[in-house]
Amino acid sequence: MHAYFRTALRLRSFVALGGKRQDMNSINKLTLCIPMYNESSIIADTVKTLTAALEKYCEGGAYRRWELIVSDDGSTDGSADIVRSLGQSGVRICGYEHNRGKGCAVRTAMLEASREDGSPEHVIMFTDADLAYGTEVIDRFARAFAQHRDTDIFIGSRNLSGDGYESYTFIRRIASKAYIRLLCIVGGFKLSDSQCGCKAFRAPTAEQIFSRMETDGFAFDFEALLLAGRLGSRIGEIPVSVINHRESKIRLGRDVFKMAHDLFKMKRRVSKIKL
Repeated sequence: MHAYFRTALRLRSFVALGGKRQDMNSINKLTLCIPMYNESSIIADTVKTLTAALEKYCEGGAYRRWELIVSDDGSTDGSADIVRSLGQSGVRICGYEHNRGKGCAVRTAMLEASREDGSPEHVIMFTDADLAYGTEVIDRFARAFAQHRDTDIFIGSRNLSGDGYESYTFIRRIASKAYIRLLCIVGGFKLSDSQCGCKAFRAPTAEQIFSRMETDGFAFDFEALLLAGRLGSRIGEIPVSVINHRESKIRLGRDVFKMAHDLFKMKRRVSKIKL
């Protein structure tokens, strides 16, 4: 069993209890990345909510500085203009003209952040524009990194939380868990939730992983974890709950078969990468 799998299992007891708020040094900087595609109906509220939360947790000592990067995945509904018009301090936008997929949007933001500040005390996190996991996860992830200096990556886990899937329909819950199980089998993971849309990386680890990634679509999480395994990254899991669920953009009849093909293709490619 790889070292990073052992770390993930060992840390469950810590994070499942919420962690002890002991005196500790905070991380130096937290950058939060939000992938965005045609989110004009919610993006203004999302940015305002996140900037308030980021400032609150900064004042609370979770980190010393923060930044919010909104990564535009070729939106056609004016989402990028809405973000720019807000003029919020600490917020910037990156992206590209044509839609390429969530994986590309996340990768673009993660690399931009890691290449500007590659310190291990710089944590780069991503979550979804609909704030499916709330904002309190920002504080919990930052403090987990501060307390566990030997951990390179923290990922959210709906399976470690008693109500992690509470807002899902029964069919969606079963489908989600079945897909996660498939990923564990194909990838050899000992993680409880590889597909949670809330993950954070120390900047050097983010650079090492995302600079080698090629997947533009939804299966990018799988590729990131395969690369983490090749690199020997140490991963911890933090229980999260979906508190603001909206219908998935993945269509089971169309996307699952494509994703299954991508999984095996990714595994073959990643296994051949020279590190």
